[in-house]
Amino acid sequence: MLFNSFNFGLFLPIVLVLYWLIGYRKVKTQNILLLVASYFFYGLWDWRFLLLILVSSLIDYYAGIEIKRSNTTSRKKFFLFFSVFWNLGILFVFKYYNFFITEFTSLFGLESSEYAFSSLNIILPVGLSFYTFQTLSYSLDIYKGRIKPTSNLLNFLCFVSFFPQLVAGPIERAGNLLPQFNKQRSLDIDNFKDGLRLILWGLFKKMVVADTVAIAVNAIYSSPEDQGSLSLFYASALFFFQIYCDFSGYSDIAIGSAKLFGFKLSKNFNIPYLSRSVSEFWQRWHITLTKWFTEYVYIPIIKNRKRSYGFKTFALFVSMSLIGLWHGANWTYVFFGIFSAIMISIERIPFKIKGKKLTISYFLNKMPLGFSVLYFTVLITTSCIFFRSDNLETSFYIINKIVSFIPSENFTTVIGVKVLVIPFLVLLEYFTRTKNHPFEGLEKKVIKPLRWAIYYIFIIAIIRYAGPAEQFIYFQF
Repeated sequence: MLFNSFNFGLFLPIVLVLYWLIGYRKVKTQNILLLVASYFFYGLWDWRFLLLILVSSLIDYYAGIEIKRSNTTSRKKFFLFFSVFWNLGILFVFKYYNFFITEFTSLFGLESSEYAFSSLNIILPVGLSFYTFQTLSYSLDIYKGRIKPTSNLLNFLCFVSFFPQLVAGPIERAGNLLPQFNKQRSLDIDNFKDGLRLILWGLFKKMVVADTVAIAVNAIYSSPEDQGSLSLFYASALFFFQIYCDFSGYSDIAIGSAKLFGFKLSKNFNIPYLSRSVSEFWQRWHITLTKWFTEYVYIPIIKNRKRSYGFKTFALFVSMSLIGLWHGANWTYVFFGIFSAIMISIERIPFKIKGKKLTISYFLNKMPLGFSVLYFTVLITTSCIFFRSDNLETSFYIINKIVSFIPSENFTTVIGVKVLVIPFLVLLEYFTRTKNHPFEGLEKKVIKPLRWAIYYIFIIAIIRYAGPAEQFIYFQF
């Protein structure tokens, strides 16, 4: 069920009415309703995968209890490894098995050999990469003593399957989301209104900006051999805004929907195109994923070791390569991560000036805005080429055509007047950058008639100018 679908437009109000009327002031009743709604929401994609998410939830629930209950380190590690093995195992089977088998047989020339491995005819369950990381962090946090396991199975099942953020995040830590299922939740009108505004903003970014920009991006990337340098660079830069508005639009709708039920989800984006460096970009982009790999991969590698620049760089490359691979079973995603790691490691090169330890990132932040915009645009556009291309051969082919300065004869035909919505988006988010979203606080600064006029303008824009419906990009991950 897509957030930008008619079905969700019916599903959400029905669940909300039942939630606040039937379950009012009764936490257990509310949670039961949320669990049923979440499983129904997920089951519409493919009901067979409901069993997978249920089994994953039960394994991590009982693993958490046993980790806490165990008296010996070896027993604690056993249940932790069992949780890790299960979560990474199902992720490998469904998402990466065919990729690695194909690469292995190709590497050793076993395609037609009797020793060749057969691929699996399976599909990737929606949201698998998100909820496995969410439950995996639960087991790891219990093992490290950061949180205590819950004894309430209903609450834990809700934590794993909470439908607003189930299929594409934010990736919530148990310490943030799980306690919210224990608390009494009452209808807060101001919070409810803010949730609706956030949903409106998310739908605008997804349906008007992302889906419109996708027309030009898809047209150019469908035949890169027919395009010139300017067209290919233009499409790659547009893709950055497409994927930003697509994914952050989803996150806004998810966070806004959670607000309607009295929950607070983590912020996942912080206007990434205002970054002055690649390092800063990854602090603003898909924040919950970056924090997950920082906490569970990067820090454990450098912990209790000599924290030299070289060792930190090694940890950085491991983390960013895995972040790339997390996005999909394709070498393009791995190179996307490696490219980011190269640029971040360069920006972190340490040196001394007048006794002060500085890095290149420090000077990038001090540079004129025009230079920073040019620097960041070139690098993020390059990384987007890897992310958007079907394979590495196409990625390097496009990069080669761009740096060859081949004339773009049909460039004017793909610019599109509707793409002017991007400058509007940038200006609006820039001038409201201190807020969680552009509509926040509008009721305190704008009179009611004008405020509703603004809302209706955006609603009409969504209905009138929405691009062809596209599935959310991150659903495939």
